[in-house]
Amino acid sequence: MTYHEEAVATTQELQDGDMKQVKVGETDVLLARINSQYHAIYAHCTHYGAPLVKGALHGDRVICPWHHACFNLKKGKQCEPPGIDDLPTYDVRVEEDKVYVKVPADTSDRVTPPMADRDTTNEQVYVVIGGGAAGAYAVEAMREAGFTGQIIMISPEADLPYDRPNASKEYLQDEAPDEWMPLRSPEFYEQHGVDRLQQEVTSLDVKTKSIVFKDGNSLSYDKVLVCTGGKVNTLKAPGAELKGIYTLRSLSDSRKIREVAKNVKKVTVVGSSFIGMEVAMSLQKLECEVTVVAPEAIPFGSRWGEPVGKLIRRLHDENGIHFELETKVKEFKGQDRVEEVVLENGKKLATELVVVGIGVKPATDFVSGLDKADDGGISVDEYLKAADDVYVAGDIAQFPFRGKPTRIEHWRVACQQGRLAGFNMAGKQEAYRSVPFFWTAQQGTNFRYVGYTPGFDRVIYDGSVEDQDFIAYYVKDNKIEAALGVNRDKAMASIEHLMYENHMPSPEQIENGEDVIALLQKA
Repeated sequence: MTYHEEAVATTQELQDGDMKQVKVGETDVLLARINSQYHAIYAHCTHYGAPLVKGALHGDRVICPWHHACFNLKKGKQCEPPGIDDLPTYDVRVEEDKVYVKVPADTSDRVTPPMADRDTTNEQVYVVIGGGAAGAYAVEAMREAGFTGQIIMISPEADLPYDRPNASKEYLQDEAPDEWMPLRSPEFYEQHGVDRLQQEVTSLDVKTKSIVFKDGNSLSYDKVLVCTGGKVNTLKAPGAELKGIYTLRSLSDSRKIREVAKNVKKVTVVGSSFIGMEVAMSLQKLECEVTVVAPEAIPFGSRWGEPVGKLIRRLHDENGIHFELETKVKEFKGQDRVEEVVLENGKKLATELVVVGIGVKPATDFVSGLDKADDGGISVDEYLKAADDVYVAGDIAQFPFRGKPTRIEHWRVACQQGRLAGFNMAGKQEAYRSVPFFWTAQQGTNFRYVGYTPGFDRVIYDGSVEDQDFIAYYVKDNKIEAALGVNRDKAMASIEHLMYENHMPSPEQIENGEDVIALLQKA
């Protein structure tokens, strides 16, 4: 094998906890010093290719600055999604005062972790109901953990598991080709013995371990993971059955909306949710004239505070989005297709396309024999176990978080929980300790949110919200439970480390100017 080896740093350049991106031949390498030892891995995240040097390192864990995938810097192993695969590691040696890194000439940007082969003599059947992020990460984790029996992934969607957040962003804008969207290829699932079944499940009886499909066929299992995600809420307004009114939950939905949007001008988006506002942005980029209708006075005002809500409103105003706020849809009018949206405030909006984005509810109606919350979420323990041989992950899982039953509808959380559930189904016993993380893109500005709180007592702002350079700290019961950042990527990655290790500073420390990056380096 041919190698490239180069001196990339001196021993005086890096202190413990420091990182540096270097070049060896044509390969970008991340060099780090941990406990006086040097380590080198490929320099970019396996998710979207972010430079890891701009993230945060603590111990041997480095967190990506963009979407917070986490890798072990010594071994290259993925610790937290949404990374795909591990990272290559490279040999490092020190000679005199120089640090040398040796990289194979045929190195790749990722390494698929070792996975067990399917053994047909193992008659155990593990079923995953749901083909989204949780299901995709779960089946890989089962094989990583050594499970050799049959794995069946069931989903009503024809598409392979895909990058769902992109369905309301670049894909809807026609900026992301179809080949970008799948998380894995069909050959990957075939190679690793994962059977995919396109079916709609109408009944799951955990007592008899039986699954019934819409076509009347049934299936028995030994263990099951339920990760069916959310079912979109629909409007009950008169005329809601007219053609031209859509919801967005799947890649198929995104395709349909995109093709219609290319041939119309006036669009109404109902709801100022994350999906609603991203859809408004995306359709505006397709040169549609978009109006957002929502009952709130300020989008995201109650969730993230008025200053942040006003910033998001301003970003959309500056890009030509129109708003009808503090009102609701009274009815839709049209002959066969929707032509007009009548609002409760008396206004009438001419429209050719309507997209409704008013949230989701847990898709769990088909499940019997499990403890459900009032909203349909399914209760699980810290291992994501709902009952003997039954695991639940993603949007539908009500799990213990900071001592309280919690349900979070975020894609990365679904990735985390699916991966953990897969490991535990295969025999591991690992508790959910991950820190929730969420991101949204609003008119070119990325908002990154770490932690979780359904409400807050006050907000501490570090920086300028108006100038899009800030961290907002959300305080509940005199404790920082979550943080939202814009253009503070390294600090936000540092906050996730601090939350993970329960070293988050107090509100008073933040108000007195405590720097989270410096605090992490001292932790």
